[in-house]
Amino acid sequence: RPVSAPTRERPARERGARERNLLDNRAFAALVRSRWYPAVFQIPVAAVFGFVAYQLLAGPATAHDNAGTALMWVLWWPVVPITFLLLGRFWCAVCPFATLSDLVQRLVGVNRPAPRFLKAYGIWLIDASFIAITWADHVWGIVESPWGSGMLLLLLTTAVVVSGAFFQRRTFCRYLCFLGGLSGNYARAGMVQLRTDPDICATCTSKAACFNGTATTAPCPLFSFPRTMDSMANCNLCANCVKSCPHDAIAITVRPPAKELWLVGRARIEESFLAMAIMGIVLIQNLTMLGIWRDLLDRIEVHTGITSYPVIFTLAFVVAVAAPVALLAAAAWAAAPASRETIRQNFARFGYALIPLDVAAHLAHNLFHLLAEGRSVIYSVGRVFGGSGEGSAAVVGTGTIQVLQYTLLAAGAALSVYTARRIAVGRHGETVRARDVAKPVVAIVLLFAVVNAVLFALPMAHRM
Repeated sequence: RPVSAPTRERPARERGARERNLLDNRAFAALVRSRWYPAVFQIPVAAVFGFVAYQLLAGPATAHDNAGTALMWVLWWPVVPITFLLLGRFWCAVCPFATLSDLVQRLVGVNRPAPRFLKAYGIWLIDASFIAITWADHVWGIVESPWGSGMLLLLLTTAVVVSGAFFQRRTFCRYLCFLGGLSGNYARAGMVQLRTDPDICATCTSKAACFNGTATTAPCPLFSFPRTMDSMANCNLCANCVKSCPHDAIAITVRPPAKELWLVGRARIEESFLAMAIMGIVLIQNLTMLGIWRDLLDRIEVHTGITSYPVIFTLAFVVAVAAPVALLAAAAWAAAPASRETIRQNFARFGYALIPLDVAAHLAHNLFHLLAEGRSVIYSVGRVFGGSGEGSAAVVGTGTIQVLQYTLLAAGAALSVYTARRIAVGRHGETVRARDVAKPVVAIVLLFAVVNAVLFALPMAHRM
């Protein structure tokens, strides 16, 4: 049954913009229009996922020796945010969970519409699940435990199967997946953009084939209508719309990082909340992997008498997540007199300005694990196939890693400052008012950049 296409989003391809359409390249166009795309990527990714899952559940019990742990947390988790920056939500097109959802839907799916509750509050559920999983990792040691990581995958697999069996398309990916929420948030700063030609779409009589699909092409899996789409947050570049559009009205272009954030039409407070929560999560992740974390725990025990690690971490975690949210709320309050808008409106709008720094801090944190422990992937996978390699896990030295981390932080902070300014100018023009509105947001951007820089200067513990 065709789903009626949404109409609330505004067209966002700026008229007059003439970026080079990657689909004008014959080789690229042939790839994305092929019936084997994106299956050509899904199949090997699913095979590796199966290997990882088997190793986590049936392999060595210690993280140091388990190939699944190394592949999942030392290689995949640091690399996947890079794909969000370069390719938006492309990972969601090849993700094994998405492939499994499609398979379940074809075999036993009843194709019920996504519940209205999920459409209205799905992003809040994503926010909550992302926070809960991060908390659970520290309390129960999911990352350090192959079995714990395997159980996490099994829980997610169960949720995907249930969702695919009952609901249309990729309801789980759009409204429930914590990684989908993270990737959608980061994809707004991504460098790839899919848009349509509004002049061609205005005369289209194909009954929204790009949204509903055709007899040979599946509909948009993430419920996005290309004709009115103004964000890459819910586009995974699966190219279904490219294949089904009868007029070649769709373009895939490369854009400057974070450009979409300057032009946000309908700012949503839940998306800005997620951006600030991620900032807090990155900070607490950094802190708990430093040597001073043990000293801090000892001081808390001495001064409060609390000896339970779950209780202490929960308190620290709540503070870490709440602090960025509170600081953005304070900046929104400070900007309210100049903006002549409410605190809620300012919070929702300027939360997007923090996303580039979010991405940079996340990448910088994960860069340590990738470059300081990267060779452990080779050693642990080699042992599965009879190898006996062992040695330093570092790919490069600590000094090089820190230079790269600071470079990323500086770039992310600069882009966040620029984004805050562009958002303010977009609302108030090149005026003194725009500068006054942006100043409080710029201040917290610089504060978060400095705090992250201080944490990255301290010795960090390894995962493996």
